[in-house]
Amino acid sequence: MDSSPPLILRPAATLVIFRQGAAEQPPELLMVERSEAMRFAAGATVFPGGKVDPQDIGLAQSLTNEDPTDTAARIAAIRETLEETGLGLGFTRGLNYDEAVAARTILQSGGAMGDVLSRLGLALNLEVLTPFARWRRESVGGFDTRFYLANIGTGAVDLAVDTTENSRLFWQSARDSLSGAAQGALKIILPTLLNLERLAQFVDFHQAAADAKAHPIVPISARRMMRDGEEWLTIPEGLGYPITAMPLSAARRG
Repeated sequence: MDSSPPLILRPAATLVIFRQGAAEQPPELLMVERSEAMRFAAGATVFPGGKVDPQDIGLAQSLTNEDPTDTAARIAAIRETLEETGLGLGFTRGLNYDEAVAARTILQSGGAMGDVLSRLGLALNLEVLTPFARWRRESVGGFDTRFYLANIGTGAVDLAVDTTENSRLFWQSARDSLSGAAQGALKIILPTLLNLERLAQFVDFHQAAADAKAHPIVPISARRMMRDGEEWLTIPEGLGYPITAMPLSAARRG
């Protein structure tokens, strides 16, 4: 009988942010490159995001009478994006530059999203986030990460990377990010890799959001299997991913 304690996965949230560029060009996605000093996915290129904090859960419980899990993850995705990039999404109105800087300062000094809302007179609009996927890393210290889509349309925004966790940020199409990884310019871990393969199918945010709504969102954990003497990673079919299996050797590129 297995007496080991149950595996507890930490809740996390990630925001895939679309920006539409020039006509006939594919949409760009906001990417951040994690610091080499980070314990998890050091140096990897990912979407903005991070763990769900207790304060996110507390705020979620004050906003809904139902299961606050999804609400807390949306709050975390908005908070982490603001903290990591300076981009304020998910509010009932747009933030000007000074407000975005003030909000980010509150968060980086240890404040919570509730502090941002009360001090700046803001309210959340969580419906601008479209649920896209949910990935699990089933290991000690692993994560249960919810992915959401958001859209800023066109135009320039003021961004600056948070250098405590990330080394740089940039806008790039899904296909160009995949090409960069194939050429060794970017490091990309499996969930990001397969999400980019899925996102590369879409000509704009609206097509991606429609696809997300057309497929079930269930926890995905890559499984190992042997094929012709080589170890592969697989994920379930029918969840919107054009690639559902690849050699383990190709699972992290760059």
